[in-house]
Amino acid sequence: MNIFRILGDVSHLLAMIILLVKIWRSKSCAGISGKSQILFTLVFTTRYLDLFTTFISVYNTVMKVIFLVCAYITVYMIYVKFQKTFDREHDSFRLEFLLVPVTGLSFLENHSFTPLEILWTFSIYLESVAILPQLFMISKTGEAETITTHYLFFLGLYRALYLANWIWRYHTENFYDQIAVVSGVVQTIFYCDFFYLYVTKGPPAHVAAAVFNQELNMNDSLLFPKLLSFAYINPIKPAQFFKTLREGNIQELGNKGYILWRC
Repeated sequence: MNIFRILGDVSHLLAMIILLVKIWRSKSCAGISGKSQILFTLVFTTRYLDLFTTFISVYNTVMKVIFLVCAYITVYMIYVKFQKTFDREHDSFRLEFLLVPVTGLSFLENHSFTPLEILWTFSIYLESVAILPQLFMISKTGEAETITTHYLFFLGLYRALYLANWIWRYHTENFYDQIAVVSGVVQTIFYCDFFYLYVTKGPPAHVAAAVFNQELNMNDSLLFPKLLSFAYINPIKPAQFFKTLREGNIQELGNKGYILWRC
């Protein structure tokens, strides 16, 4: 096991922890695609069935169990514990558009025609497109909370590091898994689309807070200390936003669909 594989696993784990902490601390799953989380849970479930048949190492077993537990807890929080905050209207991606072709492809292109191998192949193909409902939701709403973008960033970093891992293994071990590599490249391309959305529509919260200070010049006002405890996420219409903010109408911002996140 090389450093790229370890760093990739750490990035993947950080992404899941960031998402769980975000949901738990805010008591909300707003901006998170429950459908993407269902797909990721399905990915881990079908991929890690070898936990019951094969022991590779303590590290491998522990990481698999952690990923499974985190995935199921995330789905539970979205669809059960904090279901009232779940944005079903915008999380509208049709999962059958992914599941049907992925299932068919896993039967047609695999390493061996056995149940576990087909399920493993299914998980590889599905993981490459599992993020699409989340990206679709962001593009549809035009909103991306800072924590959510951090989550996506570490997921993208995880895939990039795994690409480096495969390159390293090819040169040092002469190992090449075409299914995993091609699927990983496809997944990385989708994250490139996210980075475009992140740069154009979702600046970090601390930048937005700094803009509050510069734009409003309200250091000595009674309102500014209250505003400083918030960060505006994704100022798509900054002129309208700052006009409403100058008037001190926080409630109107919420009514207009702007997201305010307590820091």
